[in-house]
Amino acid sequence: MNNHFGTYGDNFQLKSKYIRGNLPRHQLNWVEKPKIFKTYPNALKIVKLPDPEFNKDIQFWNVILNRQSTRKFRNEPITLSDLSSLLFGMTGLTRIFPQYAFRTVPSAGGLYPIEVYPTINNVENLEKGIYHYNISKHHLELLKEGDFRTEIAKGCLDQQIAFNSAVNFVWTVIIERSRWKYLQRCYRYIYMDAGHIGQNFYLVAEALGLGACTIGAIYDDEINNLLDIDGIQETALYVGVIGKKI
Repeated sequence: MNNHFGTYGDNFQLKSKYIRGNLPRHQLNWVEKPKIFKTYPNALKIVKLPDPEFNKDIQFWNVILNRQSTRKFRNEPITLSDLSSLLFGMTGLTRIFPQYAFRTVPSAGGLYPIEVYPTINNVENLEKGIYHYNISKHHLELLKEGDFRTEIAKGCLDQQIAFNSAVNFVWTVIIERSRWKYLQRCYRYIYMDAGHIGQNFYLVAEALGLGACTIGAIYDDEINNLLDIDGIQETALYVGVIGKKI
C-alpha cells in the first residue's frame, strides 16, 4: 500500500490495547492533576449567556429519529438563547458539588479534556469573532473580534458549510487532562469524549429546529494557529457547524 502516512493508526491501536495481567501501572500525582476548566482572564469581553431554556413539549424520540446532518443553511441569525442551549447541551454543568461537577456528557475518569471555541458568524445581539466557552460560569470570553468565516472554512478543507453557518464550534483537547491518568491509552478516551459532545450537539440542534453538521476533516495547524493554541498541549480536534435549516 502506497501511503505516505504509514500505519501509525494500526500501530497505536495495537500498542494501546489493555492486556490482562499486563496493565500499565503508575501512581497518580494529585498535586499535578491538571485543572478541568480553562479560562481567559484577559479576554477582550465577557458575554453572559442567558440560562438555557427547554421546551417541555419536545418529544425525545422524534429528536432521535429526525437527527441528520444539514449542509445548507439560511442566511439568518440564530438567537443568543439558542447558542446558550447548544453550549450547555454540549458540556454544561448539571450537578455541582464542592470538589466535582457532573456535565451533560460523560467523560473518561470525569476529566473532561475537551474545550469549546465558538466562532460567531450570525447570532442576534452578538458581535462576530472567536470566543471561548467558560464552562464553569456559562459565559463567553471574546478572544478575537471580526469575521473569521473564510479562515475557518479554509481550515475545514475549504468546505462551504463552515463559511455559511451561523456558528462554528471548534472543539479542542487539552491532552494532559486525560494523559495524567490514562497515559497513552488517553487518546482512545479523548476521541470517545469528542463523540459524546458531537452527538449532544446534533440532538440539541434538532430539538431547537436548527440544522447541524460535524466536520472531522480539518487542517489541524491552520485551526490551531487561528485559535492561538500550540497544537501540542492543546490541539483542534473536531468542528461543528450550525444554522437555520433551508
